[in-house]
Amino acid sequence: MKVTLERYLGHENEAQVVKIYKKVGDSIETGDVLIEVEGNKAAIPIIPGVKGIIESIYVNEGDIITKNSVIAIIKEDYSNKDTKEIKTKSEENFAFDYFATILKPKEEELKCDIAIIGGGPGGYVAAIYAAQNGKNVVLIEKDKLGGTCLNRGCIPTKALVRSAEVYKIIKNADKFGCLLQNPSVDIKKVIERKNKVVNELNSGIKYLMKKNNVTVLEGLGSFADKETIHVKGNSREYIVKAQNIIIATGSKPYIPQIEGINEINNNNIITSDEALEIKDLPKKMIIIGGGVIGMEFAFIFANFGVDVSIIEYFDNCLANLDDDVIAEISRNAIEKGIKIYTGSKVEEVFKTEDDELIVGFLQKGERKYLRGDKILLAVGRKPYMDELGIEKLGIELNDNKRGIKVNSKMQTNISNIYAIGDVTDRILLAHVASHQGIVAVDNILGKEKEMDYANVPSAIFTEPEIATVGINEREAISKGIEIKVSKIPFASNGKALTYGDNRGFIKLIEDIHNKKIIGATIIGIHATDLIANITLAIKRISVQKTLLKLYMHTLQLLK
Repeated sequence: MKVTLERYLGHENEAQVVKIYKKVGDSIETGDVLIEVEGNKAAIPIIPGVKGIIESIYVNEGDIITKNSVIAIIKEDYSNKDTKEIKTKSEENFAFDYFATILKPKEEELKCDIAIIGGGPGGYVAAIYAAQNGKNVVLIEKDKLGGTCLNRGCIPTKALVRSAEVYKIIKNADKFGCLLQNPSVDIKKVIERKNKVVNELNSGIKYLMKKNNVTVLEGLGSFADKETIHVKGNSREYIVKAQNIIIATGSKPYIPQIEGINEINNNNIITSDEALEIKDLPKKMIIIGGGVIGMEFAFIFANFGVDVSIIEYFDNCLANLDDDVIAEISRNAIEKGIKIYTGSKVEEVFKTEDDELIVGFLQKGERKYLRGDKILLAVGRKPYMDELGIEKLGIELNDNKRGIKVNSKMQTNISNIYAIGDVTDRILLAHVASHQGIVAVDNILGKEKEMDYANVPSAIFTEPEIATVGINEREAISKGIEIKVSKIPFASNGKALTYGDNRGFIKLIEDIHNKKIIGATIIGIHATDLIANITLAIKRISVQKTLLKLYMHTLQLLK
């Protein structure tokens, strides 16, 4: 019998081989999984549904194969009538055999030094670091390696930012002496490009797992006890025994409690997850939430030509920034055509007879309504702890009950269990999660390391970009620190002028008493690149040297 993917893939034409469960010469039963492939964003077990001996296997893990490719050849066992009947039934109704394996999955037990639940930038970095330090590591991931950052956050969002930026440049090409006619956006190709970037990086992480001998289990992990994790996969279940465990399950979009939001049964009320898979651009989009996620998507869709409105509860969008930075980005948003309603509380959502969405909100006591084709919920994210089973172990949560409580060593109240990344509800940034993972592993190794959040750089991919590090002017004043503020406008920079974008400024916060830079904000072209220099400066250089080096680095990077 020749085994192909034809009956497993549906409309997809190809898939990637994730795992091979059998080898040449092995016997196979009717319910056994031969290989597992990944297609259409799902793991698919390939169950030939026959009994016999495997004569040949023509694929390797990591191969991309088409639906007509021959995977293997099985010499079938027709030694009794029952086997023939099972073969016939499996060919006629694959779904029956598939669901039978779901109901009766095979269970396998593994032992390791460190088990990590979650394969995002915290989990996979911790896994690699632990493996490189000689530890036997098992990484458990229910979805795709790379977590939110790679699959539903940082990377795909920035891919859309870049496409939107290119389209904006094309539309304004005449300002640079280049003439183009009737440019347009094909959002399907934009999403295809985004997916290609994501898939390429995802394959890279898989390669790193194999190279560092990290065992990756695909499935949902939950605690049985403080040293045991039960993993439920598509076709198998695992019992993982670990001396130490790191929780790195990340976060998910927060869905606000708004009247009527659950009564509208359509695809037009979305979160950032769905926004990254959008198939058609709406004419009008209403974004509820003017934080980082909301503002980034506002500029993305506005650059694609969508009529965007933002409703923000606080008095300003990006309310944690300094007033002059908020004023600069708000002015640019308004010039872009983005309508901003701050100090506003959304109270209801409903749909008209022609499927148009209406958002009702209060702004300074006045009742207002907005019409739109899509609503993007962007009011933040919350730690993902679903089905983890931490309550059975008595793992403590933070005072606000939103995330897992950890000490500076990333250790929970149970000494051999650690938590890192968004699930701790500290700073929800990918590079923070990665560093937390290294700190957790170092403490497991007995190196006694602590997490330091003093100078964490962050970036916001609006237009123009915003980047910060250390403390800002508002925070310094609230702490009673005597400061000096220095600002360098991009309008005085030749490279910015040649780029046709002289908006924004570089702002430094100096502690008057020790003459040190304690914080900085950049709003302007390439801000997210420039912030690295100031981050180093805050740690090592006096203010006089900092100003000189900062100016020189700025000129060099913008040349």
